[in-house]
Order: sequence, then structure tokens, then C-alpha cells
Amino acid sequence: MYKTFSHVHVSQMITNIVENSLTDEKIDCDGACDLRCKLSSRPNLCKRACGTCCARCNCVPPGTSGNYDVCPCYRDMTTHGGRHKCP
Repeated sequence: MYKTFSHVHVSQMITNIVENSLTDEKIDCDGACDLRCKLSSRPNLCKRACGTCCARCNCVPPGTSGNYDVCPCYRDMTTHGGRHKCP
């Protein structure tokens, strides 16, 4: 049910995500959002929002929260109500 990753594997995935966001290559949004949302209390909602943001921005910040400065597009996307769209 849950995927487990070694520390080295997670570090490499985050490095790949950040590096790919600086190129024209599409990143693996499912994998990036799995990492981003792994501690969420509502993982399905988190992954759906993250997936939308990732598809539009081709970037997901590293870690499970914060680090929005790595991905300005992801950071600046808001809902109709003016709240952050991206987890």
C-alpha cells in the first residue's frame, strides 16, 4: 500500500525533480507528488492538487511542505478563493 524509499533514493529523486524542473523535460509528477504528500492527513486530495500544479508548472518543491522558493509557479498558483492551490 505504501512505498518505502531509502534516504539515498529519496535524495536522488529530489535532485532529479529539481534539475528536471529547470529543463524542458517533463518530470514524473506521480512520483514527485507521492513524496510531497506522503505525510498528508488527506493524501488523495493532496496528490490531486499536487498533480494539477505539477502538470502546469513541471515542478514540485522538495520535501513534504514548504520550499516554495524552488518553484515560483507552484508557489503562486491560487484557488478562486485566493488560497494556495498547491500543497
